[in-house]
Amino acid sequence: MGVGKAHGKIILMGEHSVVYGYPAIAIPLKTIEVECHIRPADQRITFDFEDTLSTAIYAALKELGKTAATITYDIKSEVPLQRGMGSSAAVSIAAIRAVFDYFEQPLDKETLEILVNQAEIIAHTNPSGLDAKTCLSDQAIKFIRNIGFEQLDLSLNAYLIIADTGVHGNTREAVDKVAAAEEANLPYLAQLGLLADQVEQAIKDKDLLSVGQAMTAAHAMLQKIGVSVEESDHLVQVALEAGALGAKMSGGGLGGCIIALAQNQEQAQIISGKLEEEGASQTWIQKL
Repeated sequence: MGVGKAHGKIILMGEHSVVYGYPAIAIPLKTIEVECHIRPADQRITFDFEDTLSTAIYAALKELGKTAATITYDIKSEVPLQRGMGSSAAVSIAAIRAVFDYFEQPLDKETLEILVNQAEIIAHTNPSGLDAKTCLSDQAIKFIRNIGFEQLDLSLNAYLIIADTGVHGNTREAVDKVAAAEEANLPYLAQLGLLADQVEQAIKDKDLLSVGQAMTAAHAMLQKIGVSVEESDHLVQVALEAGALGAKMSGGGLGGCIIALAQNQEQAQIISGKLEEEGASQTWIQKL
């Protein structure tokens, strides 16, 4: 058997503005995992090139010259689909690692990232590479499109609560919606970029209050460009009323998750419980 593992991710700041050249900050979710198993089978595998997982398996087999292999695969994922948590990238990483493990072949990071991004094109048409990079990283990532990535030290001694609205997000639709009203949205996108810069500096200064204030301000901008939904707005308000330092939607929007910042674990547990009482289908707590 071949085994491959990966973890999810969440965007802290920079949704949508990242498409227009502003920075985004994303966080690996190391405790929310995906595991893929590859086993022998009696017949050749059938590929569905509209499916990210199948495409990732094919990309790995093609790289190894094994596309006629008689194998089967299964996936166990704690990363929910269409929630902005990097499900497609995490699944692809785990699958590619499993294929290389099955054939007992070495896999360097550069090759893995290339193969993952090939599969990500199926999921997102024109991926920025942020999901793949963050799901491959053990540290927070700052990303500027067409410029590159750098790692951020996120030792804030704080907690991030992630709450699932229960509504499937739709990144493609959201990106298209923002682009359709690009001229009207440019001031809000610029403000989102500025807020991401402010959070980067606040992280360096370990200024939790400023991080939280910028998160809440970013949510207001994401509302302005029309990518938040009623369920997200409600949970953001619930988190703030429960004592969060800041809260916002995360990811492409039109559903998906919201995130909230807490200064300690006890507060995080209180906010998490309140969010579930008020409609969140699931919550996670991530130490920053």
